[in-house]
Amino acid sequence: MNVYLVLLHYPVYNKNGEIIATSIVIHDIHDMARCARTYCLKKFFIIQPFEGERKIVERIKKFWDTSGKSYNPNRAEAIEIVEVKKSFEEAVSEMEKTEGRRPLIVGTSAQERGVRKIDYSELAEKAKEEIPIALVFGTGWGIAKELEEKFDYFLPPIKGNCGFNHLSVRSAAAIIMDRLFGR
Repeated sequence: MNVYLVLLHYPVYNKNGEIIATSIVIHDIHDMARCARTYCLKKFFIIQPFEGERKIVERIKKFWDTSGKSYNPNRAEAIEIVEVKKSFEEAVSEMEKTEGRRPLIVGTSAQERGVRKIDYSELAEKAKEEIPIALVFGTGWGIAKELEEKFDYFLPPIKGNCGFNHLSVRSAAAIIMDRLFGR
């Protein structure tokens, strides 16, 4: 399957609607990598413009590539697909180089998007057809509109049954990957 998971730490909004970069959350790295590996995604890109934050990811990768490998081989295998990039454009460029064409860029959001919607079953069919797909998740208070304008499609948001809507990004990613690629 030619599907890539992308976690954006920049450009995203804070609660005041300002564009910011969010910090790395170690649980996101482990949990999203394990989920991506479970559903056979090709790579998990983490977008982080700040060098100090990227070093956190690299340090985690190094641990699991060395002493962590013997401690928990399954976790090490999941972390192997993690790659940290300075920008979203760098990640897309690598996908294009690997796949020989631009991937479909599919955004996710806790908010309903009125344009370019794609439902889960349609996207799952495209993945089966080996069309390269970048499945993009944001941190903070959502992905900046300037970047969303470059997306081809948006999946519908996950909706609970009581009006509360504040899932962690790793929980949302797990639900969405299962909807798309689960049996």
